[in-house]
Amino acid sequence: MKRILDKLDERLGDGLERILCAHHERRLRGLGWGHVLEPGGAEDRFGGRAPVRDGNRVSVLVDGEESLPAIADAIRHARSHVHIANWHASADFRMTREPGAPTLRELLAETAARGVDVRVLLWAGPPVPAFQPTRGLARAEQRKFTEGTGVRCVLDSRERTLHCHHEKLVVADDAVAFVGGVDFTALEGDRHDSPDHPPRAIGWHDLAARLDGPVVADVADHFRRRWTEVAGEDLAPPAVPAPAGGSRVQVLRTIPDGTYDFAPRGEFTVLDGYLRALRSARRLVYLENQFLWSPEIAEVLLAKLADPPDDRFRVVLLLPRKPSNGSDTTRGQLGRLLAADDGGGRLLATTISAHDGAADAPVYVHAKLGIVDDEWLTVGSANLNEHSLFNDTEVNIATDDPEVARSTRLRLWAEHLGRPVAELATADPADVVDDLWRPLAEEQAERERRGERRTHRLVLLPGASRRAARLQGPLRGLLVDG
Repeated sequence: MKRILDKLDERLGDGLERILCAHHERRLRGLGWGHVLEPGGAEDRFGGRAPVRDGNRVSVLVDGEESLPAIADAIRHARSHVHIANWHASADFRMTREPGAPTLRELLAETAARGVDVRVLLWAGPPVPAFQPTRGLARAEQRKFTEGTGVRCVLDSRERTLHCHHEKLVVADDAVAFVGGVDFTALEGDRHDSPDHPPRAIGWHDLAARLDGPVVADVADHFRRRWTEVAGEDLAPPAVPAPAGGSRVQVLRTIPDGTYDFAPRGEFTVLDGYLRALRSARRLVYLENQFLWSPEIAEVLLAKLADPPDDRFRVVLLLPRKPSNGSDTTRGQLGRLLAADDGGGRLLATTISAHDGAADAPVYVHAKLGIVDDEWLTVGSANLNEHSLFNDTEVNIATDDPEVARSTRLRLWAEHLGRPVAELATADPADVVDDLWRPLAEEQAERERRGERRTHRLVLLPGASRRAARLQGPLRGLLVDG
């Protein structure tokens, strides 16, 4: 009976995913974006669908301990303006946990009091109070930011039905920008954490990129265009900053069609960037993400695993054990990926938790990062689901600077493996996966199976299965992703 149910599940899942992918293909072709789904063009990981800027410096900031103080410092030292766009922000959120640290409201109010224009653009919340942040909560926080301050805070309700404005970006003086996955709120989880991930109620692994150089103008212009339409205030086009480094950088966006007049046919360059990079992969795909159930992304990975471009090709995934939603859909795609790998040892799906020898606690993987062959990197707000790739507003950055990609991977792998960067730097990534990642993750999974306390933060992601869970991603895509 189990084999019959598995086969039925597989056929239903395949059928639903074909319908979903065909729906998205028709939609994108009708909007003039159908070429994004075409298999050619992988040789150019950037393509010509979003501007590429030379002369930038990219600094990937790991976890709240590093990213939040850096953003606060940029706000504190702004001289002209501070522009913030986020999914949600709480007025009482503190950017650091140092004694006496101001709340976000206090920080922004003090900045505005110095004559700096402070503009905050937040999602207005869902039209029905089905999930957080509700529209009532968004309005309450808006009042807290603006009453008695010089801060301007506007709520954006132009979301596609049952979707949201999900991007997280900060621009200071059009000279420095931050793009990533960090929300300025404790709603649904505490964003403050460090790479040590000490046990606490729930740890939070996240990333942001600090940008210096000409690409800042592209981030600033994106905010300007949204603000102009939503707030009705014209802002001057940003000046392009002078070169600040040696990295080429591209701003990738998801803008659903029909949402803004400045992009009536939408923009889907986040999807384009991921598909180009993954198709080009030869030796390594490393993904940290909150979700992994986009069939468009999964199909590329399935093809790579079934017909690997190199004997040492590896796919390493770091995902949360229990996403806030979409857990079962992620598990369903993992089942497909494991089947495509067919015991070849090319795929490793893991998660992390916090340990201090006596206590343990979950760590929520909220990062949205992709690294391919240590030659291409993306960081931003976009998850690998249909919401982020087609229907939420999202902003990512991508660079083909191999030094940025490799150094970021080494730093993250050192964090997750608990090993020094220097030890990992001289090893081939496939050897690190085979000799460190997999043995550690499997050992900890076996400890869990025996009911023993785990001794390391890394563990295999449990519960990968095609049964029933396989259907939820396609169904959600058809019913919600429109």
